[in-house]
Amino acid sequence: MVLAFLGSTILVALGLVLYERQGQTQAALAAVGTGIAALYASLTAATALYDLISPALGLGVAALVGLTATAIAVRWNAPVVAGLGIVGALLSPVLVDAGVSGEALAFMAFALVAAIGVLLWQRWDWLAAAAFLVSAPQLAAWADDGANDLGLVLLVLGAFWMLYIIAAVGYEVRVPTETLRSSSALLILADVATIAGLGWFVLHDRGYDTGATVWILGMAAVHLALGVGVLDRVRSRDFGGLTLALAIGLSALGFALALDGPALVAGWAAHSIGLAWLAGRHEDRRAALGALAFLALAAAHVVTTEAPLESLRNGVDDLPDALFGIAAVTVAAVAYARFATGWPVSRWVLDALAAAAVVYLVSVAIVDQLGVAPDGSPQQDGQVVLSAMWSLTGLGALIYGLLRDDRRYRLGGLGLLGIAVFKVFFYDLSELESIYRVLSFIALGLLLLAGAFAYQRLRPRETRAGRHA
Repeated sequence: MVLAFLGSTILVALGLVLYERQGQTQAALAAVGTGIAALYASLTAATALYDLISPALGLGVAALVGLTATAIAVRWNAPVVAGLGIVGALLSPVLVDAGVSGEALAFMAFALVAAIGVLLWQRWDWLAAAAFLVSAPQLAAWADDGANDLGLVLLVLGAFWMLYIIAAVGYEVRVPTETLRSSSALLILADVATIAGLGWFVLHDRGYDTGATVWILGMAAVHLALGVGVLDRVRSRDFGGLTLALAIGLSALGFALALDGPALVAGWAAHSIGLAWLAGRHEDRRAALGALAFLALAAAHVVTTEAPLESLRNGVDDLPDALFGIAAVTVAAVAYARFATGWPVSRWVLDALAAAAVVYLVSVAIVDQLGVAPDGSPQQDGQVVLSAMWSLTGLGALIYGLLRDDRRYRLGGLGLLGIAVFKVFFYDLSELESIYRVLSFIALGLLLLAGAFAYQRLRPRETRAGRHA
């Protein structure tokens, strides 16, 4: 170890002498960079591998070496020193096979701080990617070691998250641009995925499932605050938008882990409403797309879990849960139509979805209350009432559209009447008993006659004008 320290120090000194006498030659840069990396490796080995010096002394010397490397790289404007010295210092625990001890991680953290300092001063964006790729696997290996205290692991994860965030946000402030750089975006994404994933895995692996979910939700809250905080400090609004998007994604994941059933549907619907409001207030198409994605998630959960399509024949397992889930989707669709008009779906499509959800809600309630026997078998009454309800609702929408001269209601009413006709001919005719088939056909026929009469008397103005012409 003494020989290693002497050789590394002599190599750095030789590089400095060459630089002073010959200028910024490749030999001087290579000597200093290699010497710095060797000093870190020697310190790591002497402290974490052989216990020759105390951790406090080793970390103190490591801080001194890091400051020296940072000063040289900045003064010389030398990427070679940063590449060989600082990246080599980050790799020193691996190079000397120091394992996953706390001392080895601390040495790597000091080197990471030096790397971030050079990154921000010299504006070398490649250094951020190199530092993350070298340091993140070592952090993951240390966090996976079950011998470490849980509180310490979470604290260290938070500290490394902060270092990576400082690197990304600091670079955007240091070198402002209108558009988001791919290097900063990738660093933020990798930081979130690494720290959130490691924290959840550690807590889940030690039996703290609730704590793991809280960790994800906490990360979502922190990134939400960060996204709001950097919007006015970073020229690129895409940077703040990316951070907010990550917060929303983490929140959605946390809700999926923490909640189930209608509560999860309500959570996703609330996300959709909030994003739709943001989209309308700030005219942000990305927020509108996010709101649409959450609305689709909530609707998919309802039609696959709370109120699947077969519930129109067999009822549902829990009627209040089904009605609550459908109602949450309805409210979210209405809110999207009001707040995020035209992004990326037109308002009438969302209004149609909300109307369909209301019809579906009433249909599920009818079948569950009237169409299912106590033993769970389908009954005839509910299907007749369901056909009548669809026909009446379609006729009501048609008449309302004619009175208001609103094409959307006319098309919606005609569409629902068409669905009722399809059901009566292809389901009621084959599944219901004779008396119920007769009732279905009579009710449908009368309603269709009423619809035809109403259309004849209240048909759209343009149709009348065309006839008179």
